[in-house]
Amino acid sequence: MADTNNPAACNCLALRQAARHVTQFYDQFLAPSGLRATQYSIVARLQRKGPMTINALAAELVMDRTTLGRNILPLQRDGLIVVGPGKSDRRSKELRLTGRGVARLRAARKGWSEAQSRFETAFGAQRAKQLRALLHEVATNERTGVPRPKSHGEIFRPGVSLGKVPSLSSRDAGRAFGRRRDVGA
Repeated sequence: MADTNNPAACNCLALRQAARHVTQFYDQFLAPSGLRATQYSIVARLQRKGPMTINALAAELVMDRTTLGRNILPLQRDGLIVVGPGKSDRRSKELRLTGRGVARLRAARKGWSEAQSRFETAFGAQRAKQLRALLHEVATNERTGVPRPKSHGEIFRPGVSLGKVPSLSSRDAGRAFGRRRDVGA
């Protein structure tokens, strides 16, 4: 068991630090294309899978809808993707890669390939492959997954519903977390 008194032994912290570091590394190589690593992942997935609903893409990328929404706005603004009604259900919104998006992805692949190659040179191709396999296992493991609440304010643990969580106003939340919004007001 990990030392609970040692923050450096925290799996979550170690993964988040590594993720930030690797994201910054890939961002450097993708910069000439005008894409960031997260945006590259979005357009690459749309290229590989074809049009997808926002919910389906968020699930594929293990990303919540709000975060995905923030990441698709610049792609939409730049004409790399379009958001339109779904083909099977006109009420759903579907993301599609445009011709401009395909061209940008093609330009970004050179930077991505260089980042990938340098990462594998630094850590070894076999270790990088094993790392991807381990991270895929972590991302898809039901024991460490977080079930989605059925409604706002409802919390779930596997097999146990904790019921409704009282909602706090932003002022109450600020006080609860030690920030006072009314100072100087």
